[in-house]
Amino acid sequence: MFSSLTAAIREAESQNKSLGVLALETESRDQARPVQEIRDALARALKVMHSAIDQGLVGDLHSASGLVGGDAAKLHNGPAGPLSGTPFRDVLARALAVQEVNAAMGVIVAAPTAGGAGVLPAVLTGLAAARGIPDEQVITALATAGLIGAVVAERASLSGAEGGCQAETGAAAGMAAGAGTEMLGGSPSQVGHAVALAQQATLGLVCDPLGGLVELPCVFRNATGSAIALAAIEMALAGITFAIPADEVIDVMGEIGREMDVRYRETAGGGLAATPTGRRLAKERMVQIKRAGA
Repeated sequence: MFSSLTAAIREAESQNKSLGVLALETESRDQARPVQEIRDALARALKVMHSAIDQGLVGDLHSASGLVGGDAAKLHNGPAGPLSGTPFRDVLARALAVQEVNAAMGVIVAAPTAGGAGVLPAVLTGLAAARGIPDEQVITALATAGLIGAVVAERASLSGAEGGCQAETGAAAGMAAGAGTEMLGGSPSQVGHAVALAQQATLGLVCDPLGGLVELPCVFRNATGSAIALAAIEMALAGITFAIPADEVIDVMGEIGREMDVRYRETAGGGLAATPTGRRLAKERMVQIKRAGA
C-alpha cells in the first residue's frame, strides 16, 4: 500500500480512477488476493458497522462503569434541535451508537482503532442513507479509507498511547473525510484536501480517558470527530483547498504525538481524566465494576 497520499493521488489521476479502486487493485496485487475477495471482506466489515449502529440506536446498552449509554437514542429520537432532521444529526447519533456498543463490550469494527471506531461508519452510512448510495459504493469508500489509514500508520501513528487522540479519532476523521468526499463524487485531489482539512483540525488532540476506560470523553469525541469530517467534506466538495498537503499535515501529527507529554497519551494521568470530577467519577465507577465482577 502507499506511504504517501500525494503519490496515491498522482497515480489515481494518471490512471483516471478513484483512490478506492486504486486501493483495491494495489491490495490485490500486494496480497495476491482477488479484488472481489477484498470487497467481500469489506462487505462483512460494513455489515458489522450497520449492526453496531442499529444496536446503539436502541438505547438499552450501558457500559459496565455506567459512565456512558443511551445518548445515541436521545439524539436519534429526542426533541427537535437546530439540526433536527438533517444528515448531520443522524451522523452524530450513529457515531455515538457505535461507541456505546464498544463501551458495552459489543462487536464493532476498529476503524482505525476501537477508540475512534464510530467516525467512519457514522459518516459513510449516514451519508449513504441520506443520498440513497448503495452498499457497493460504500464498500469502495471503505477501501479509500483504508488507503488513507495506511498512510497515517506509515507516516505517523494510529495509537492513542503513542500519539494521543489525534492518532485515533483524528485519524478516523481524516479517513472518513477523504472516503466521504470520494463517495459523493469528489476527485482524488479533493480527497487529499478533505483529509488535510480534517486532520489539521484535530492536531494536538489529547487522549485522556477517565479511569483509563474507553468511555469518557472517547464516546463523545467520535461525534465531534464526525462533525469535523462532515465539515471537511463540505469544504472540499465546494472546491476549498488546504495549503499544506495532507502528507505534511500527517507528518506534523506524528511529530506532535512524539513530543506530547505522556500524561496526554492514554495514561489517564492528565487532561479531563485528571480533573477533580474526572478522578472522582473514575474512582466511583471502578468500585462499581469491581463489585459487579465479584
